[in-house]
Amino acid sequence: MGRLMKLATCSLNQWALDFEGNLARIKQSIHQAKSQGCTLRVGPELEICGYGCLDHFLEEDIYTHSWEKLLDLLTDESCHGILIDVGMPIQHKNNRYNCRVIALDGKILLIRPKLFLANDGNYREMRYFIPWRPKLVEDFYLPEPIARHQGSHTVKIGDAVIQTKDTCLGAETCEELFTPRAPHIEMSLDGVEIFTNSSGSHHSLRKLDQRMSLILGATALSGGVYLYANQQGCDGDRLYYDGCAMIVVNGKIVAQGSQFSLNDVEVVSAVIDIQEVRSARFAPSRGLQSLTTQAAYQRVETDFSLSWGLDFDPSVTPSEKRPPRIHLPEEEIASGPACWLWDYLRRSKAAGFFIPLSGGIDSCSTATLVFSMCRIVMQALKDGNKQVEGDVKRLTGAFEDPEWMPKTAQELCNKILHTCYMGMETQSSQETRSRAERLAKDIGAYHTDLNIDSVFHAEKNLLTQATGFEPNFKVHGGTVAENLALQNIQARTRMVTAYYFAQLLPTVRNRKGGGSLLVLGSGNVDECLRGYLTKYDCSSADINPIGSISKTDLKRFIRWACIEFQLPILEEFINATPTAELEPITSDYVQSDEADMGMTYAELSIFGKLRKEDKLGPYSMFLRLLHDWKEQYGPREVADKVKRFHHFYAINRHKMTTMTPAYHAEGYSPDDNRFDLRPFLYPAFFSSWSFKKIDEVVDKLEKGQSI
Repeated sequence: MGRLMKLATCSLNQWALDFEGNLARIKQSIHQAKSQGCTLRVGPELEICGYGCLDHFLEEDIYTHSWEKLLDLLTDESCHGILIDVGMPIQHKNNRYNCRVIALDGKILLIRPKLFLANDGNYREMRYFIPWRPKLVEDFYLPEPIARHQGSHTVKIGDAVIQTKDTCLGAETCEELFTPRAPHIEMSLDGVEIFTNSSGSHHSLRKLDQRMSLILGATALSGGVYLYANQQGCDGDRLYYDGCAMIVVNGKIVAQGSQFSLNDVEVVSAVIDIQEVRSARFAPSRGLQSLTTQAAYQRVETDFSLSWGLDFDPSVTPSEKRPPRIHLPEEEIASGPACWLWDYLRRSKAAGFFIPLSGGIDSCSTATLVFSMCRIVMQALKDGNKQVEGDVKRLTGAFEDPEWMPKTAQELCNKILHTCYMGMETQSSQETRSRAERLAKDIGAYHTDLNIDSVFHAEKNLLTQATGFEPNFKVHGGTVAENLALQNIQARTRMVTAYYFAQLLPTVRNRKGGGSLLVLGSGNVDECLRGYLTKYDCSSADINPIGSISKTDLKRFIRWACIEFQLPILEEFINATPTAELEPITSDYVQSDEADMGMTYAELSIFGKLRKEDKLGPYSMFLRLLHDWKEQYGPREVADKVKRFHHFYAINRHKMTTMTPAYHAEGYSPDDNRFDLRPFLYPAFFSSWSFKKIDEVVDKLEKGQSI
């Protein structure tokens, strides 16, 4: 019996409902795996239809089309000669399941449904599927076209494993790895030596550490080979699937793919010595547990060997162990949103991007992310990526010679990115106007500069003409209501102007075929959490690459990009005081974000994490911060800050129902549409029972009483 075998896993840039494109990428990965001499190919979760189909999983068509594409795959002899593990949704006994289909030489060996479904945060799998019962195996009646090809009407469906001539393999699916008693534990005790995990796992900042520790831990104690496959790219929604396919042997990495890439297909392979697994398991304590474990798995046998047998090239040796490769958070920000932007741009067929560039760090970050995208695209061109080359030609060829190709990231940025500074004569400073212009120049963006005073005054005068009342800013004696209303005119004017320019700038630049630009938003996660923005202002856009990134992390990213991208202009944005510039500047007054909010951005991040990740309400948050902030603030100050946060969170929550779809990056994102499901009409917090309990504790502490 052979010891050495070459196995492959992959990351695929699949797209929800792109059945033909998805199948083409699946076949390409199989062909690449075969060309590398692999005998097993593992693909990502629900790869035939795309993971992010959401409520389309409730429609009959998606199951019909998935079977049609599976039949195409099974009948394609170029995909024979290798054991393949592919993902698709399947109906069985009037229930819907998220399944793996394991096949060989055009015949299905086993349909393995997912046991534990992801059903929190961004995931709603139990809205579409039901979980399968562990170790249950039944007969599945195949659709007629598949049955004719299979030569039988049924195959096995259930939690079984595949027994080859030389080893045994079992499948896990994404969320199952994250459960306390993951299936690989019992499978390993029953003699399964190779585990596959097919995932649709999205990128969040600092998440790879957790995912990798679980993957390494899966075989560190129990021994075995673990093949992790993942989606990569924008599947059509707010999430970016970050790839990072890997192969692990006995808790050590032997192959790791890229976490962020513009490659639509990335195959990761490794030579495995299966004897290493067997040696790692020779321990009496493990043997005793294997004898006392629950019922054995049903084995589906196949007359196929994953190993090369004894007749192999002696120069071939097992793949070497290597340390994990994990990006810094700054690098993650530079790469994840940038790759997501590229996928969205090329698949939407838009002409490029438009950013209202204010001279502040948020819109600066958005523009820098587009520049980072251009840098990644240029590297892909240098590496010979034909898919990227075709997309670049489509985008840039509309301006001039279809064969023209950019030589620098700035040249590409000039064709794709359009920025505009929309100032006011009395509100906008020369510093912000100059920073915006110089940043646009340094990254190569097509920049325009204008004042919106005429539009502002025209809108402002409508009320005076209709009622005779003339509103004023507070620095001119106006009330709080007048001041806010006048600020909002400017903010909303910028949104309307952004869409006007986005629609016509390609025409102004003589772009062949016209086409509109995608308007990018620049509201960060902390402003959204606090509601420190105007509803339907220029935070309203088509997509927002920084909508789930904190101000703190954005500053870290900009500091990093200042050096890595050789953009010294970025240093000025870091040191500038955050300001909306919506009120007139006077000799003794300049509007400040943190002064307006009554809290710092750093404090907002803490409130956000405690609220969402630690699941604390106002009272519990106050008790936690009494300890965490005891060196900074007294009990009453802590109480005031907690109550202020929750008050403004509640009264501004309605704004989140209309926020621009944002790249998901942060675990405390207040995204209302899927991630953070909360009411948007709250009782008044200042008269709430929670606030009364906080006040009660403060009173006791100030009187020296215990709580």
